[in-house]
Amino acid sequence: MNARAAICACLLALLIGAGAARAFDDQPRKYLRFHFDGADYFGVLVSDTIFELDGDFLDGAQETGRSIPLEAVQLLPPVVPSKVIGLAFNYAAREGFTASDPPALFAKLPSAVIPHGAEIIIADAAHEPHFEGEMVIVIGTRAREVSRDEALGHVFGVTIGNDVTAHGLPQTPFHVLRAKSMDTYAPLGPWIVPGLDYDNLTLTTHVNGERVQHRSTRRMVHGVAEIVAAISAEMTLEPGDVIYTGTPGGSAALQPGDVVEITLEGVGTLRNSVADAQK
Repeated sequence: MNARAAICACLLALLIGAGAARAFDDQPRKYLRFHFDGADYFGVLVSDTIFELDGDFLDGAQETGRSIPLEAVQLLPPVVPSKVIGLAFNYAAREGFTASDPPALFAKLPSAVIPHGAEIIIADAAHEPHFEGEMVIVIGTRAREVSRDEALGHVFGVTIGNDVTAHGLPQTPFHVLRAKSMDTYAPLGPWIVPGLDYDNLTLTTHVNGERVQHRSTRRMVHGVAEIVAAISAEMTLEPGDVIYTGTPGGSAALQPGDVVEITLEGVGTLRNSVADAQK
């Protein structure tokens, strides 16, 4: 190859690379954790390809250069939270709550978290577990006493959650932790998407293909910035902590064999089947 041809080839490669980078940047990035070839990794999903990261995306990890097809991996919960906080009655149609009321908070234990594709296990039919499809806030940087104007700067993005709740147990302060935190009662995932209009996304839940919930997050009593500011006024939120923002109503009991699919606009679909612990 002569000098002119070599220069042309280099220029062409640069143009192709720049074009690929521009195409890559135009795609929504979905941050995830996954298991592949015996180890756990962090990555960013673009279309159906995962680009491996050299560490936690919450710590500013960089791409390693390796890419893996989505179909080849097992998805993990997108974060490992130290706190799983939930809001009750956060939609306008629920219980007459208004924006003047402080957020009604509860907690789920991190040990209840399971990923997309894992089974929700019914340990006892008398527990009567209900599905509750929700948008989930993922904290990106430490938040303590942040203002509403500052709050979104501490949010990494949003994902999808199912706040499975045992309605067969008393829904009182001394029983709600059991009702909310049994193993497998916090499906989370499949990935996190930053930069969306969090307070204006459509949330839809299907059980066995039938639509059972459908509402926009603009109907939330408390929006994302307000939620983060209010919680951070009383407890420190750490990177990876998650906040289930409430369900729009219409929940019902789950049975073994059911398949729950919760879709959030701009994010994707969280899918979990239901199984009986006795089988």
